Amino acid sequence: MTRKLYIRPIAFADSPQSEEGDAVRLGGSMVWASRFALIVREGSRVVSRERVAASEMTAALAGLPPELGEAGERQWANLRKVHAPLACGERTIRLDQPQVMGILNVTPDSFSDGGLYLNDEARALAHASAMLEGGAAIIDVGGESTRPGASAVWEGDEIERVVPLVGRLASMGAAISLDTRRPGVMEAGLAAGGHIINDVSALRYDPRSLELAASGKGPVVLMHAPGSADDLHRGANYEDVALDVFDWLDERRDLVVDAGIKAERIILDPGFGFGLTLAENLGLFNALPLFHALGHPLLVGVSRKRMIGALSNEAPAEQRLGGSLALAVKALDAGAHILRVHDVLETVQAVRVWRGLRDAALTDFSQLPS
Repeated sequence: MTRKLYIRPIAFADSPQSEEGDAVRLGGSMVWASRFALIVREGSRVVSRERVAASEMTAALAGLPPELGEAGERQWANLRKVHAPLACGERTIRLDQPQVMGILNVTPDSFSDGGLYLNDEARALAHASAMLEGGAAIIDVGGESTRPGASAVWEGDEIERVVPLVGRLASMGAAISLDTRRPGVMEAGLAAGGHIINDVSALRYDPRSLELAASGKGPVVLMHAPGSADDLHRGANYEDVALDVFDWLDERRDLVVDAGIKAERIILDPGFGFGLTLAENLGLFNALPLFHALGHPLLVGVSRKRMIGALSNEAPAEQRLGGSLALAVKALDAGAHILRVHDVLETVQAVRVWRGLRDAALTDFSQLPS
C-alpha cells in the first residue's frame, strides 16, 4: 500500500528572532513556524508522526525512504515559497501581506444577502464601491448561489446578472474575480474586464472550463468540494479530513497543470462549508497551515457560514460578524493570503491591527540573544 508524507506546521512564532532564527516563513506570509509534524500515512491510516524543529528538517528528510524523502523535499520547499503578486490588469495584488476579497452576490437565493443586489445595478455598484473604499483588494462577483440545495442557474441568466457589473467595476479600476463554474460566464466575464476565475468546482463542472482557463493568463482559484460537479455538497467520506482534502487538492492541481494551466497562476481554497460537518470544518481549519506545503497562495472563505451559527445558538447569517472575524484572525495566524468576506470594513480593520502586531514583533530586537 502506498505511503504518503505530510509536513504540518504545529508551532508558531511572532518573529524569527524569538526563535533565534530557527523558524521559517510560511508561504511568503507574515507567519513564522518553528516546529513541524512529519506525518506518514499508509492508505487511510497514519503510521508515524515525528516532531521536527526547522533546523532539524534537512536531516529528518534525508533519513526517510527515497519516495517519501522526495515528497518531503518538495513540501519543505513549498512551505518556504514566496509567492509572486497577482497581476489583475493594471492592479497588482501583493501576497506578502494578507488581502481581503469582498463578496458581491447578484442572486435571488444566496444564504447571506440573497436578492439584495439582484436587478439593482446602482445598489450593487454602491456596495462594491464601499467595499473598495473599505480596503478590499478584489471584488468577487457571483451570479449563482452555491449553498446546499440551491437551484442551478441557466448560463444565460448568470451572464446577464454578472457581466454588466463586471464591465462597470472594470471601468472603476477594480480587481475582479468571477465566482462561477460555467465557461460561458468565465469567457464573457473576462472579456468584460474580469481578472480571476474563482471556480467552486475546481474546473470540474464543464470540461470546457479547463480549456478556457488554460488559454488565459490570469489567476485561477481551485476550491475543494467533496461532491460531483452537479452537487458539490454530497458524497463526503473522510478518514482524516485535513489529509484527505490535502490529497484532493494535490491531485486536482496536478491534473490542472497537466492540462496547461501554469502552476504560478493557481490559488487554492480548502472549501470550508462544502459537504463538511461542524467537526470536519473545525478540524480542517485548525490544519490550515498544512496547505502551504502544496506551494500555492491560500484563499479562505468562511464569512457568515453555517459553522458560525452552529457554534453561536443558531445565529442567522446577518448576526455572524463576530464569528466571521474570529475565523478571519485564525486564518491570518495560519498564513492565509486572501480572505473572502462579506463584511469588508470590519475585516480590513482586523487585518490591519493583526498586521500592526506582526510588524511590531518583527522590529522588536529585544528578542535577539545578547
